[in-house]
Amino acid sequence: MIRQRLARTIARLMRYRMVGDVPQTGILVGAPHTSNWDFITMLLVMWQGGAHPRVLVKKQLFKGPLGWLLRAFGGVPLDRDNAGTVVRDLVAEADTGKPFRLILAAEGTRSRGEYWKSGFLRLSRDTGLPITLAFFDPPTRTMGFGPTFHASDDVVADMDVVRAFYADKLGIRPKNATPPRLREEG
Repeated sequence: MIRQRLARTIARLMRYRMVGDVPQTGILVGAPHTSNWDFITMLLVMWQGGAHPRVLVKKQLFKGPLGWLLRAFGGVPLDRDNAGTVVRDLVAEADTGKPFRLILAAEGTRSRGEYWKSGFLRLSRDTGLPITLAFFDPPTRTMGFGPTFHASDDVVADMDVVRAFYADKLGIRPKNATPPRLREEG
């Protein structure tokens, strides 16, 4: 309740409008991922709706006091060289039947890249959990949730949904955004 009030107060002070409904469970893709502030803004988006998500964060950031803070906010250290272990643990956690919300930045980096990471689709297929597209868009002063869908065997069709939704979302530093495209698309 305190987090929800805090998030709503901060959003109001920043003059941002919340759109969409907080999913009860699922994989949440936060994009565009263009700044260090994206972690905070996605937490605000989730907290406004009363949700307490898990957030994948590269393991290098879990050193010192920042590590304690990230864990307190639901951070899950991701070892990019051994991501399979983290994914297996998350799949097991999702299988408990309790509400499970995991936020990840499919772009994988705050700077412009060539491809998104496909882990959100694999996690959705492995767990049966839906994918919800989340965003923070400074030009329109909106943040929140877009469409929810289940990953299919048609990667291109799934990514067409993602591309259509994020086509007009700019993020904090638009030049850093990676276009929604997966290496698996060919």
